[in-house]
Amino acid sequence: MTPGTTWALVVETTQGIGQRKHTVARVLAQVEGSREEALAELERQARGYVPEHPGSPRRRRLLRTADGFLLVVEGSWQTFASRFTVGELLADSDAPPAPPPRAREPRVPEPAPAGPPAGPGEPGEPGEPAGPVSGPAAVDEDGVPVRPAWLGRRDLS
Repeated sequence: MTPGTTWALVVETTQGIGQRKHTVARVLAQVEGSREEALAELERQARGYVPEHPGSPRRRRLLRTADGFLLVVEGSWQTFASRFTVGELLADSDAPPAPPPRAREPRVPEPAPAGPPAGPGEPGEPGEPAGPVSGPAAVDEDGVPVRPAWLGRRDLS
């Protein structure tokens, strides 16, 4: 399991009453990171979980199990259970498509154009610099400008 693992936090809870009781499972959330981080979030979710049944709970017990937690809620007539588990997400038919992998290329800044810098009366607004304020070398390791080109433009309001 790698550090970028995606974990699904699942609750299986009792629905219905009497002869029509059945278990329904749903994913509460997804967590990126370690299994321990996912279990910590699962415990937080389990502690705050309020099941539909029973309507008038008399006793509520949260138990730690080998793979998650078990919430047992006793009502006036029946007992209901909710099982919380964490599982590594291996496939998701409705996940957004992953971006295509990019080759990492070293970014070489282009040399600054020769000539005096633009000043008032030259291209651009008076008193405004004509080019990007951050310069061509002000990009991060992925080539994204540190200061966006639109920042400080007065014609965008």
